[in-house]
Amino acid sequence: MVKSFNEVIEKVKNLSTKTVAVAVAQDEPVLEAIRDAKKNGIANAILVGNKEEIVSIGERIGMNMDEFEIIDEKNSKKAALKAVELVSTGKADMVMKGLVDTATFLRAVLNKEIGLRTGKQMSHIAVFEVPGIDRMLFLTDAAFNMYPELKEKIDIINNSVNVAKAIGIEMPKVAPICAVEVVNPAMQATLDAAALTSMNQRGQIKGCIVDGPLALDNAISEEAAAHKKVSGPVAGKADILLMANIEAGNAMYKCLTYTTEAKNGGLLAGAAAPVIVTSRADSPETKLNSIAIAALVAESK
Repeated sequence: MVKSFNEVIEKVKNLSTKTVAVAVAQDEPVLEAIRDAKKNGIANAILVGNKEEIVSIGERIGMNMDEFEIIDEKNSKKAALKAVELVSTGKADMVMKGLVDTATFLRAVLNKEIGLRTGKQMSHIAVFEVPGIDRMLFLTDAAFNMYPELKEKIDIINNSVNVAKAIGIEMPKVAPICAVEVVNPAMQATLDAAALTSMNQRGQIKGCIVDGPLALDNAISEEAAAHKKVSGPVAGKADILLMANIEAGNAMYKCLTYTTEAKNGGLLAGAAAPVIVTSRADSPETKLNSIAIAALVAESK
């Protein structure tokens, strides 16, 4: 089982090199990640955006600009569409957001003519390597779906399972996270958790083990599960944390990011190809990790 981003990156190095199309690439942290991805054999890149600014930033941070194809497009909307088109036409394997607002970028991803729509629900999966935890944690959804209902949660689980399997988790354990570990008719998240568990047991959700509701402590800590006498195939051993809504997911994401020494990366899944939507606040290392995850997902497709 892959347990760290170092292992993820080593795994990517053994694959055929993937290509990432970067939308509005004149962004220093993004270009730092692209530089390091190229240097470490993780991915090649096609850079779409203001060529003069891309070259200026690239030279300043030590990139060999002769190694990269640059498509000069100064209009951000057109640059985003072009980057997505490179993926939909097979010239690149994944698309990455650069110096462009998320709404504009996602409109290009969902464009009816050249976009990456599949008809499935898209969702964000954040992958964390947390000190003291002996496995990687997959957190979903902290960024895209606000208040998913049961049907959407099924797709969110399937998306996260596909990412986990691409990284190397053969049978991911999924914990629908709630405030309590018992079904409470007044708490919709616990009702959804019970339904998802039943659907998994009946073979309607495949390729993983779903068991819930579980509170966060007894989902990730076997000691906490034993103390509370919570048993089951996922208790204390969860790989995937299915959060009830965006508030819970986003708070969890930022708590891990800002109060621990955790490493992370992430992507949008459910599209025809991996979509890398990193925050402006994310470090170049996080962006590099995200490219590595996307490369594994692209390989699995």
